[in-house]
Amino acid sequence: MFETVLFPINQSRQALETAKKTIQLAKSHRSHIILLSVVQPLQEEINDAEIVTSFLKKTRELIEHEDITCDVLEKQGKPAFVICDVADDLNVDLIVMGTRGINLEGDNESTAARVIQLAPCPVLVVP
Repeated sequence: MFETVLFPINQSRQALETAKKTIQLAKSHRSHIILLSVVQPLQEEINDAEIVTSFLKKTRELIEHEDITCDVLEKQGKPAFVICDVADDLNVDLIVMGTRGINLEGDNESTAARVIQLAPCPVLVVP
C-alpha cells in the first residue's frame, strides 16, 4: 500500500522515535524510505553541516540494518514547502514525520501542521 515513504527528519530527540515508527511501517508494507533533511538558507550557521550529515548517516544505517532500502536527500528551503514539493516530485505514497522539531521560521505554525495542509499525499504524524 505504501510503496514509497518520505521521512523528513531534523536533529531533534524525537527524530529517533519517529525513525523507529517509520521503520516498523516500512517493514510491514515493504516500503522504500526516502530520508529528507531540509536546511533553511538563512539559518545555515545554526545547522552544523557535520552534525546533519552524521545524523543522516546514523539514521540511514538504522533503516538499512532492518533490510529496508533507503535514499537520502538534502535540500534547502522552508521545510514544509520543501517536504511537500519532494513528496509531489517523487510521487510518494506517505509522509511520516514527528510533531516536534525546531521551527526556525519564527512563526507559531508547526512544520507538521503546514505539511498536513499542503501535502499531496497522506501524512502520518508521530507524537
